[in-house]
Amino acid sequence: MVSKTDDIPPSVPNCKPVDLADEAGDGAQDTKESSKTHLKDSCGCGHSADTAMVNGDGAHGHTDEAESKPDGNAEVDGGEESNEQEVIVIQDTGFTVKIQAPGTEPFDLQVSPQEMVQEIHQVLMDREDTCHRTCFSLQLEGNVLDNFAELKSIEGLQEGSLLKVVEEPYTVREARIHVRHIRDLLKSLDPSDAYNGVDCNSLSFLSIFTDGDLGDSGKRKKKGNELEQIDCTPPEHILPGSKDRPLVPLQPQNKDWKPMQCLKVLTMSGWNPPPGNRKMHGDLMYLYIVTVEERHVSVTASTRGFYLNQSTTYTFNPKPANPSFLSHSLVELLSQISPAFKKNFTALQKKRVQRHPFERIATPFQVYSWTAPQVDHAMDCVRAEDAYTSRLGYEEHIPGQTRDWNEELQTTRELPRKNLPERLLRERAIFKVHSDFAAAATRGAMAVIDGNVMAINPGEETRMQMFIWNNIFFSLGFDVRDHYRELGGDAAAHAAPTNDLNGVRAYGAVDVEGLYTLGTVVVDYRGYRVTAQSIIPGILEREQEQSVIYGSIDFGKTVVSHTKYLELLEKTSRPLKVQRHSVLNEKNDTVELCSSVECKGIIGNDGRHYILDLLRTFPPDLNFLPVDGEVLPPESQRQGFPRQHRHRLACLRQELIEAFVEHRYLLFMKMAALQLMQQKANKDTKTDTPAITETSETPTESKPDATQTQTASSDSPSATDASTDSTRTTSDNTSAAPQTETEGEENSSKPTTNGPLELTAAQNGECKSPLEDPKSREVVLNACKAVGSISNTSFDIRFNPDIFSPGVRFPDNSTDDVQKQKQLLKDAASFLVSCQIPSLVKDCLDHSAVPMDGATLTEALHQRGINVRYLGTVLEFVDKTPAKAQLEHFCRIGISELITRCAKHIFKTYLQGVELSALSAAVSHFLNCFLSSFPDAVAHLPPDELVSRRKSRKRRNRVPGSGDNTAWASLTPSELWKNIASEAQSYYQFTIQCESVDQVVEKYGLQKITLLREISVKTGIQILIKEYNFDSRHKPAFTEEDILNIFPVVKHVNPKASDAFHFFQSGQAKVQQGFLKEGCELINEALNLFNNVYGAMHVEICACLRLLARLNYIMGDHPEALSNQQKAVLMSERVLGIEHPNTIQEYMHLALYCFANGQLSTALKLLYRARYLLLMVCGEDHPEMALLDSNIGLVLHGVMEYDLSLRFLENALTINTKYHGSRSLKVALSHHLVARVYESKAEFRSALQHEKEGYTIYKNQMGEAHEKTKESSEYLKYLTQQAVALQRTMNEIYKNGSNASIMPLKFTAPSMASVLEQLNIINGIIFIPLSQKDLENLKAEVQRRQQLQELGKTEEPAEDSPLELEDKIPVD
Repeated sequence: MVSKTDDIPPSVPNCKPVDLADEAGDGAQDTKESSKTHLKDSCGCGHSADTAMVNGDGAHGHTDEAESKPDGNAEVDGGEESNEQEVIVIQDTGFTVKIQAPGTEPFDLQVSPQEMVQEIHQVLMDREDTCHRTCFSLQLEGNVLDNFAELKSIEGLQEGSLLKVVEEPYTVREARIHVRHIRDLLKSLDPSDAYNGVDCNSLSFLSIFTDGDLGDSGKRKKKGNELEQIDCTPPEHILPGSKDRPLVPLQPQNKDWKPMQCLKVLTMSGWNPPPGNRKMHGDLMYLYIVTVEERHVSVTASTRGFYLNQSTTYTFNPKPANPSFLSHSLVELLSQISPAFKKNFTALQKKRVQRHPFERIATPFQVYSWTAPQVDHAMDCVRAEDAYTSRLGYEEHIPGQTRDWNEELQTTRELPRKNLPERLLRERAIFKVHSDFAAAATRGAMAVIDGNVMAINPGEETRMQMFIWNNIFFSLGFDVRDHYRELGGDAAAHAAPTNDLNGVRAYGAVDVEGLYTLGTVVVDYRGYRVTAQSIIPGILEREQEQSVIYGSIDFGKTVVSHTKYLELLEKTSRPLKVQRHSVLNEKNDTVELCSSVECKGIIGNDGRHYILDLLRTFPPDLNFLPVDGEVLPPESQRQGFPRQHRHRLACLRQELIEAFVEHRYLLFMKMAALQLMQQKANKDTKTDTPAITETSETPTESKPDATQTQTASSDSPSATDASTDSTRTTSDNTSAAPQTETEGEENSSKPTTNGPLELTAAQNGECKSPLEDPKSREVVLNACKAVGSISNTSFDIRFNPDIFSPGVRFPDNSTDDVQKQKQLLKDAASFLVSCQIPSLVKDCLDHSAVPMDGATLTEALHQRGINVRYLGTVLEFVDKTPAKAQLEHFCRIGISELITRCAKHIFKTYLQGVELSALSAAVSHFLNCFLSSFPDAVAHLPPDELVSRRKSRKRRNRVPGSGDNTAWASLTPSELWKNIASEAQSYYQFTIQCESVDQVVEKYGLQKITLLREISVKTGIQILIKEYNFDSRHKPAFTEEDILNIFPVVKHVNPKASDAFHFFQSGQAKVQQGFLKEGCELINEALNLFNNVYGAMHVEICACLRLLARLNYIMGDHPEALSNQQKAVLMSERVLGIEHPNTIQEYMHLALYCFANGQLSTALKLLYRARYLLLMVCGEDHPEMALLDSNIGLVLHGVMEYDLSLRFLENALTINTKYHGSRSLKVALSHHLVARVYESKAEFRSALQHEKEGYTIYKNQMGEAHEKTKESSEYLKYLTQQAVALQRTMNEIYKNGSNASIMPLKFTAPSMASVLEQLNIINGIIFIPLSQKDLENLKAEVQRRQQLQELGKTEEPAEDSPLELEDKIPVD
């Protein structure tokens, strides 16, 4: 499906066929999963969803489609309707029950029939008045409800039923849960878990800038005229031109975080566990508590509740104290013995429930913060207990057993998926297990490197060890047993896991029933790469040779195959573009495969067919694989390819394969059409066969018909049969159409790619069997040959992943085929260099791609299928671009990314030699060498260095993460920068001629703080948040105390919510066509489904909320827009990070909606925050900064801070002029905004000067007659009048002195409405009433665009839209 608009031609029919396929039931599985593939999770965050909606190129094709085949469309809509119905049935029909808890008034609770009883438990444990209860049952008329029953299955439960909360006796498990829950309540406002990166907590600072919630509470604060109370002056470092980049404001202090102390100590007592005789009195465990009043008490947790006993620290006396204060809840007990506890606990819970839920819900995957303040380390019984007991291999919520990850991962895949509720359930289960697995794998990998796990082969040397922990298998990224010797040794062993993960991701997305992949997570931690995999049942008991029944374990020397595997893999062959091929084994027998030879098939003891080692799923990248005797196309050679790479595993990205196939498809259509036209011209003289004229009509028109073409082709059974390699033939026409479309869609965002599409079959008019006509058959054959299709009768491009694999031999009869495949690979490699890189640069020039930091740059590369190893080539290309000055921001981000990646490579090997006790010293020393201007950074060796040296000589097999040399300490800044320069040269072929950080900063205009952020995020370093003096030449910037932690960097698969995504896209399409209401409903529906699958927190939900807020805003519902956007900001902070580029953009949107809601001071605070973050992430010189400064300037103009306003607006003008060229309309608008402020200041001369500039641009670009030009000239006249009037008055004063009769001058403060109007314009929200004539022109234009069919992105307002949503937000 469409997900990343940037390079998608506008003829994509949006997502309707899919819904139809669903109703047809047939082939629905593939469809539903198909969308998963395209939302690539390049960096674990698919912001992609977002782009499609803004410029939604998808829409045009869709409307076209609707006109062209009315019959088909009716069906489609029907399909979609019923799908929506299905959803609505699930969502609504909630009812209300009354809940009566001991000691509280009964209250009403809204529930839905799908909920489980357990969910009511959760609600009660979160409510302020019942949060201290954990051990209770719910009873309806005396009957206890089963925790895991759905509400709809409970007899007698209906609207208005009364549920009683009944206290139950404790068990040891329940008592532990209770203590843990109380501890969580006490720590609920404490951010330390977020800083430490545990339990999926992460930071959020929005509430500091909005003073709590934005809703009504925001409105209450207005007293009198709001203008007087606003303090608009930003801190010095935010003003344009400031060079100061402080780090401390990144985490403003939250006053709620100075916690109110309820207890001094709550910990497990040393008297645990209770002796036998006490067990028989019901003692479960003992707690030791110190209250704020310094009272030391010992508490018994018994089956009946908690009471004080008479033990002290050194004498055990379990008898109840007098009074014993027996209470069912620990909170009730403590409230009785400590007044301070009672007061503070109540206040704390009030605060806790006032926080926005999004500030405290756990995220699906852990987000780490690269900065943190110094947090006091307090006693914490639960944390201490976790560290030593439950977490080492046992998950606490499944008592007494480890989780069988493999079984869970595979069973969730096997769940039924016939209709929407089933699919939702399945996707939710898959997502949940994946996020749990990723968390467990990360913990395990850290435990392995920290040396807390025993190896399964302890006798071998450290690098070769393998580990099992919590039913997960861990291996290190080293080349053990010379497995990768041919391919590049350790470098290949380091690259293989990520390639393998991409393979797992691709096969998982195709989701073929009966084919299983392993749960895979790749963790980089402390310089080591650890691969974590779920374990195939039975594989540890037998030798690999016996288990592998498909593929090869020695890179192609011995190869075996298996019919069942061929049948399963055949189904993945079209979506993944893998060609079925034959290779020779050691006996020279031919073996047939449908994957690379490394891909191994193993049938587990559970009877499932597993495939593993998917590192060569995608074909090799010949630009980085020099092969003797093979010559690359000239496009590649000109760029200096092929180049030697570190390893021979460099392969093309899936996105590239798809773009390439799409490109070839267009070529195929053009060639066939051209030849048919020539034939027709020849024929017209003789007119024998009407059939051919018939055939030649549609293809010549234009490419959009390709979509119809395909549908038609499968409508006629004869066509389907004629197709050479159609995998399924179907007689049922209705399901046939969508099916063929889906097939193509499976993996490429374009339905028509790669289906068996017979061109001629398509328009088979009266012609009986379309391919009978030899002439047209020849046309198709020629076109197929020319584009390298594997079939002679249809367009079908696939790759053989084994070409150029060392050790793989092909049978003699396939030489032609192998030649063809080699050529295809060369073409794909040169396509990357000659098409994709220029298209990326073009997109950056016209600002449809605006990378803001390393991550968003990487994502922009990946979307276009460009690997990061091409970064040097891309920068070189930019350097040769004529408009280089307009790409300065791109260069700067690219170079800083290149440098930090080189530093990361060096840091990796540097860390491997450091023992644990010297870790913080080593990291701070490295950062000093990397960033500090201090020329002779000296490392501080830990004092006990000499002692540990002697001991460790004897121990041969240490844990992986315990190097004991001090080589790291001898690194110097000049040596490090030498290494970085040589790394840049050898890895990226990029020349950095600088010997120190200061030269680099000077030469490329980088910022040290940005480099610090990039290297910390890439390597997982967490540093103390304080001001660092990088430029001091007398002392180093970092000391070892500044390094707080080192986190893992985790890569994993991101399972997708496919149904929700389809709704989201239909919603976007509707919005693009101007049907806002319908669009809004669909997006709301998508939001429901996303929540259903992902829970409350996820990047895609964030995109959904952002679009909803925008729609609310356009439809005039400002408060609703504010509420949705607030959620989007909170979620972006929590899921992506507080200074992620997306978060910065969410802040800007929120500011706009705040302004529209009259909350001016909040709007300014938010804009200042966004500016601070943007300065830190990429500096002031960036096109995005112009938009931000225009926003700030306008708001300041609105609150009459003219001088400040001018500073920002003039900066915006400078940046716009630089990046858009002085003749751009953006610049004209900037001039106009500046002129307005000068007018308000009554400086008419300056105002006139700026407005004239603007007028000239409008006149040259739009012509005299355009309304913009007219508006501008009107404004010029008005300014001239004002200037003249002012001059008169001044003359009058000069002439007559003080008794002059002065005409009152009109100095106008701008109205809020006019400021808001300008804000809307610069943020790309334009309300355009279109006349009928405009619509006609627009339609004609859109059709013309489609015929041109450029691969780039067309920015056209969609047809029949009463307003245009031209979003200028770069979602990278």
